[in-house]
Parts: sequence; C-alpha cells; structure tokens
Amino acid sequence: REGVPTMSDKEEPEDSKLTDFLYEVKLIEKRDSVLTSSQQIDRLLRPGSTYFNMNPYDVLQVPFGASQKEVDKQFRKLSFLIHPDKNPDDRERAQKAFDALGAAHLVFSDEEELERIQKIIKGGHEIVSQKMKEKKKQAKKQGLDQIDEDDPDRFDHFSRCIIAKLFADLDKKKKQLAQREQEEQKRLQQIEDEEANKRKKEKTFEENWELTRGHRVSNWRTFQSGGKKKKNSYALKRAPYQPEKRDKKK
Repeated sequence: REGVPTMSDKEEPEDSKLTDFLYEVKLIEKRDSVLTSSQQIDRLLRPGSTYFNMNPYDVLQVPFGASQKEVDKQFRKLSFLIHPDKNPDDRERAQKAFDALGAAHLVFSDEEELERIQKIIKGGHEIVSQKMKEKKKQAKKQGLDQIDEDDPDRFDHFSRCIIAKLFADLDKKKKQLAQREQEEQKRLQQIEDEEANKRKKEKTFEENWELTRGHRVSNWRTFQSGGKKKKNSYALKRAPYQPEKRDKKK
C-alpha cells in the first residue's frame, strides 16, 4: 500500500542486530539480577560447589581469558556482596563463600597455578566442542535441525558441567595417587620398623652374650680342670634287695 513503509531486504539485517542486542540486554539483566548477597552465597555453596569452585573464572563470573584488571574489579564487586560483615544473619555461610571467592582470586596471582587451570579449561572446551558435534550429528540422523544446547543458556550450563566434571575427575585421580603414595609410605615404614626391631633384638642378644662371657669361660675352665663332673653326693642310693624273713613255727 502506498505511503506504508515495507520491510526491504536491507532492513532485515538491522532488525537482526536489534534482536541480538535485545537478547544481550536480557542476558545482562538476568546476570545482574542474581548479583544479590544471598544468591551469590547460594551460588558459591551450591551442591557440587567443591568442583565448580575449582574453576576461578566460574567463581568470579568472568570470561575465560579475562584481564587482571577485570578480575580485580569483579572480585571487589562480589566480595562486597558476600562479606560476612554485610551478611550478619548468615555470617557462617557468608564466610565460607567469601573464602571460596578469595581462593579463586589468589589463583590469578599464581602464574604456574593459573597456567595449569587454563590448560584444564582448554581441555574442557575441546571436550565440549566434540560432544556438541556428536549431539548435532545424532540430531541430524533423527531429522532434527537443532539441539537443546543451541540455546545460549543451556550451552553455558552444559559447558560448565563438562568443565566441572573434568576438574572432579582430575581431583579424584590426584587423591587416588596421594592415597597410593600414602599406602606405599606406610608399607615402607612398616618394613623399616620391622628391620629396626630386628636390629634391636640382635643388639640385645649380643650385649647379653658379652655380659655372660666371663661366666661361660669360668665354667669351661672348671670343666677342663676337673674333668668329668662330680657326682652329686646328695643323690639317693637304692637300697640292696633283702628277702623277707618269716618266723618259723616251733
């Protein structure tokens, strides 16, 4: 109709950009909406937090590869929210969450530890990429164009879980190795204790042997000078047999 604007092919990309922008705003609003003290404490102490909190990027909610400046800024922001003094009604849990946040922040000051963790996360990204390919391949066989993880939120959750599991598996292997080393040390210690006990007994025997040396030499000299041992004069002698006497009848 004349006078009514119509959508041209050139305008479609602009609408697409607007849609993307609105989606990003929605994600930012959603992210900011959970930045409350109680929700952050719950996040850092949620089930599985032992392994989720091994990823300092996840703890601080910063993107992988974030600069030190970004990390420090986010740390100050979160530490203010969950500081125990700011949460007097939930001080104990707040302290645990604050400790987890502090531990994650310290990782970025340790180049060696940060490099180790970055390698783990990169390995996790490779696993995520491989699993996404497998899921899409399987979906294609089923005649599906999309998978659940095509949704950014679902993909983010999927990726976090994969990386957390990788940290968990590595931690489990580390603990198993430590346990085997502890058992081996215990076994070696037991062998060492047995050897020490054996040496102690041998030393005690040798000391006792030396202490009784004079007594043994004296007995030997007495034996050599006296010949055979004298019979015990106090030994009882057997009385000779005497037939019983009976009175004869007159």
